[in-house]
Amino acid sequence: MSNLKNYQPLWWVLGTGIAACILAFGLHQNLWAQILVTILGSILALIMFVDMIKTLRNGQFGVDLLAITAVIATLAVGEYWAALIVLLMLTGGEALEDYAANRASAEVKQLLANSPQTAHKLTAADQPVDVAVEQVQIGDRLLVKPGEIIPVDSKIIAGHTVLDESSLTGEANPVEKQMGDQVMSGALNGDNAITLVAQKTAADSQYQSIIRLVKAANEQPARFVRMADRYAVPFTSVAYIIAGIAWWYSKDPVRFAQVLVVASPCPLILAAPIALVSGMGRASRHGIVIKNGNTVEKTAQLKSLGFDKTGTITKGQLSIDEIKPVNNLSATELLTIAAAVEQHSGHILARSIVNAAPAKLPAATNIEEKTGQGVQADVNGHVVRVGKAAFVSPDAIKVDQTCIHIAIDGQYSGYITLVDQLREEAPAVMQELHQLGIHKLMLISGDRPVIANKIAAEVGIDEVFASQLPAQKIEVLKTVPQDLLPVGMVGDGVNDAPSLATANVGFAMGAYGATAASESADVVIMRDNLQLVPTAITIAKDTMRIAREAVLIGIAICIILMLIAATGVIPTIIGALLQEVVDTVTILYALRATREITPTT
Repeated sequence: MSNLKNYQPLWWVLGTGIAACILAFGLHQNLWAQILVTILGSILALIMFVDMIKTLRNGQFGVDLLAITAVIATLAVGEYWAALIVLLMLTGGEALEDYAANRASAEVKQLLANSPQTAHKLTAADQPVDVAVEQVQIGDRLLVKPGEIIPVDSKIIAGHTVLDESSLTGEANPVEKQMGDQVMSGALNGDNAITLVAQKTAADSQYQSIIRLVKAANEQPARFVRMADRYAVPFTSVAYIIAGIAWWYSKDPVRFAQVLVVASPCPLILAAPIALVSGMGRASRHGIVIKNGNTVEKTAQLKSLGFDKTGTITKGQLSIDEIKPVNNLSATELLTIAAAVEQHSGHILARSIVNAAPAKLPAATNIEEKTGQGVQADVNGHVVRVGKAAFVSPDAIKVDQTCIHIAIDGQYSGYITLVDQLREEAPAVMQELHQLGIHKLMLISGDRPVIANKIAAEVGIDEVFASQLPAQKIEVLKTVPQDLLPVGMVGDGVNDAPSLATANVGFAMGAYGATAASESADVVIMRDNLQLVPTAITIAKDTMRIAREAVLIGIAICIILMLIAATGVIPTIIGALLQEVVDTVTILYALRATREITPTT
C-alpha cells in the first residue's frame, strides 16, 4: 500500500467502522453495514492488489498477498466485522510508517531552513536588491557580503577575499581570491565584501551540478529487501497450507477464512514498524535523525563505511602543527612575534596564529598589509614580515604544507605550519566501528595523498582514496565488493552529497547546516560529534534485534492459533479478536526499542 498517501486509508477505515457501527447497532441495519464495509474492503483490496503486482514486477515479495486474501476471504463468507478489524490493522501499520518518515523529514527541513536562497543583485545605481538565486542571469553584478555563500559561478570584479571551499573540494585550506579570479557557487566568503559578475545561472553552476549527481544517484537506489518481507514468504506459505488443508478436510469454505483471519500478517505489518519508529525516537534523543525505517534496517547490516576527511574526521579548522625557528628564537617567541603582526590581519590563517599565541601580545605599529601576500609591522623596534615565502624572504624554506613564514629585520626567522585539526574522538570511533562488525573503513577525500594517508594512519582507517572529486567518490562506493555490502558514507559538505546519496546509508554531519549533504543523506547527525555514527549503528542493531524477536513471537502465536482454528473451534470474529491479542503482545515487545539497551551483537 505504498502508493496510498499519508493517513487517508486509516481515516477511511475508521470512518467506515463508525458508520457501520451506527448502522448495525444504532439503526439495526446490519445489511447496509455489511454492504458499506464490503465496498470499502473491496476498494482497498484492489489498490493493495495493484501495488502487489508492481512489487512482484520489481522482484520483491511482501506481506500484501496474505493480507489481500484475508480481507477477501472474510468478506466472501460474510464476516465483515473480521474484515474491518484486519483492515484497521493494515492501514494502521502503514500510517505509522508514514508518521515516522514525515517526522524525520520535518526535522531535516528545519535543519536546512537557514540555507541561502537569495542573491544581492546590484542595480545601475549600485544599490543591492535581493532576488531569488534562480533569477540571477549571466552578466548580472552581485554583491556578496562577509560570511555569505557564493550564489552562482562568477568572476570577481571588485574587492579581494579569502574563500572557504572545503564543502566543495574537501580541502580545508582557505583560498585567496582577487579581482579577476573565478569563484564557485557554494563557497563561503570570508571577512571582506566582494562584487561579482555572474558567469553562469544557478542551474548551471557548480553547486547545482553536484545536486544533479545527487538526483541521479537517488534515481538508481540499491535493491533492498525488508525484514518483514523476508519472513512473508514462508509465513504466507504455511498459512495457505494450513487453511487449504482445513477447507479440504472440513469441506467448509468458512474454515478457510477462520484460519486466515488468525493468520493475518499484522505482526509483520505492525511489530516491525513500531520497533523501527521506537528506534528512530531513541536515535533522535541522541541528536540523530534517521529518515525512514528502511534506513534503520540497512544501518544495522553495514559492513563497510567511507569517510570524508575535512569536517568529518577532522574539525575543518586549521590549527598550529609545528613552530620551526631557524635562529636563536624559541618557538614561543616566534609565535608571539608572528601573532603580534597577524592580529591586525583579517586572513583566516591569522586567526589560527593569534588564537594559539599568548593572551598578551606586544604592540605592532606602522602596519602595512599586501593583499594576498602578508603583513609588515614594527614590533619592539624590529621590522617583522609575516606571510608567504616570496613576500617574507628569498631565504624562506620551502614547506609542502599550509604555513606562514616570518622574517625579522630582513633576516629569515622561521615558519609555522598549520593543519586541519583531527577530531579527538576519531580513533576511538574507528575502533568501535570495527567492533560493531564494520569490516572495511575507507577515507575517501579530495585532499592530497600525503595528508589523507597521514590522517588515516592516525585514526586507524583501513584504506585511503585521495584526490577524489565528487563523481570519483561515487565510483569508489560502487566498486565495493559484494561481500562488503551494504556500504555507508559519512560526510558534511556539498561535495559529499552525491556519495551520500549513492551509498546504501549516507550519514551527514549536519550540525552546522550542511545543506546538500543533509538533504541527500539517510541519517543526519545533528551534533558536531563523530561518536554519534557508531551510536546510530548500535541503536539500529538493537532496534532490528527487537523487531525480529517481536515478529517471530507474533508468527509463533499465529501458527498456534492457525492450527487451533483449523479444527473449527474458533469462530471468525473471535479469531479476529484473538489477532488483536497477538498484535498487543508484539506491539508491547516492539516498544522495548525505545529503551537504552546494551548491544548484544
